[in-house]
Amino acid sequence: MNFENYTQEKQTIDLVKANFVAIKYFLFFSFIFLLPFYLIWGIDYFHIIKSESFLIRLFLSVFIPVFGIVIHELIHGIFFAKYASKGFKSVKFGVLLKMLTPYCHCKEPLKIKHYIIALLAPLVILGIFPAIVGILIGNFGLTIFGIFFSGAAAGDLMIYNLIKKENPEDYVQDHPSEAGYYIFRKK
Repeated sequence: MNFENYTQEKQTIDLVKANFVAIKYFLFFSFIFLLPFYLIWGIDYFHIIKSESFLIRLFLSVFIPVFGIVIHELIHGIFFAKYASKGFKSVKFGVLLKMLTPYCHCKEPLKIKHYIIALLAPLVILGIFPAIVGILIGNFGLTIFGIFFSGAAAGDLMIYNLIKKENPEDYVQDHPSEAGYYIFRKK
């Protein structure tokens, strides 16, 4: 793709700030999803705590978040590959060591509308959808899972807030080493 008739601008987010914003999103999604759960099903905390053994809870509290974070990045990769001309050859996975933050990077520019889909897919698939299903079937654990992974999408939501007003037909290139992107706007 030739970008001679485009201007380029770098946009990034601060990962330290993203961790604090994640707490705000976690509280926001907790309110949005726990209130209807409570109104429909009520919450018997003693029963929930008593219903699982300590070892199972300990295993699940470590395994599910780690597994879910890997799946979160894989979902980004699947959607990046769907829209990238070179498919998975354009997708790179890694960890930003200084923040211990896993990432998925698309090495080629995408249309903004496709980038936004790839950006928000983990929020919908791992966060919002499980929380809603949990509410509908009365499964508290699934609702909490959805809340956790909705909050875990804080960085994605921060990037979305930067890019949402851009022309969906312009292009965006994932930044290779920071949380953010380069935007290419038609001159």
